[in-house]
Amino acid sequence: MKVDVYTLEGAKASQQADLPTKIFEAPVNVDLMHQAYVRQMANGRAGTHKTKTRSEVRGGGRKPWRQKGTGRARQGSTRSPQWVGGGRVHTPRPRDYSKDMPKKMRRAALRSALSVKAAEEGILVVDEIKLAEPKTKAMSAALEKLAGDATVLILTAGEGEDDANTVRSARNLASAKTLNSKYLNVRDLLGYDKVVVSLKSLDLIEGYLG
Repeated sequence: MKVDVYTLEGAKASQQADLPTKIFEAPVNVDLMHQAYVRQMANGRAGTHKTKTRSEVRGGGRKPWRQKGTGRARQGSTRSPQWVGGGRVHTPRPRDYSKDMPKKMRRAALRSALSVKAAEEGILVVDEIKLAEPKTKAMSAALEKLAGDATVLILTAGEGEDDANTVRSARNLASAKTLNSKYLNVRDLLGYDKVVVSLKSLDLIEGYLG
């Protein structure tokens, strides 16, 4: 698939980029993308939620009143679940939410997501993403020329001063996010209207998905 290459100023470059068919024209498997998305969200959960049971709440060692003769219900501890300040039952306990997914399936899900973006003309290839200095205003102007009012995911190569300037320039923009191409994921791909990728980042993606 041949696409136009743009400069950061929004003008068309003299060359075109070839988006690999295996990656950007792959069969779209919605179920696989959903599985990858659920896995990613589950793996992001800390699972550290916890409440104290009656054995973990401080105090309550003395019987509140004698067993018989008071006319009240028998009680053994003020830390029983029915007491204010007592322990809790059937409440969240620490657990591991992580899900496993084979590498081949994860990469197939990424190909599906990239193919969806390519079919919607959501892939914008630029010759390079390079700013002389970290400037939010400059990045905002560049993205407006490239994508208008659309939300943008910027894929970087993840190395060098150019990428550092890109990350700094975009981190205060609510409608944009930078992401190292090595950490490409279904959630971010489908969460933004446009994906801006440099030729260098495109080579990285082709290297592990091609």
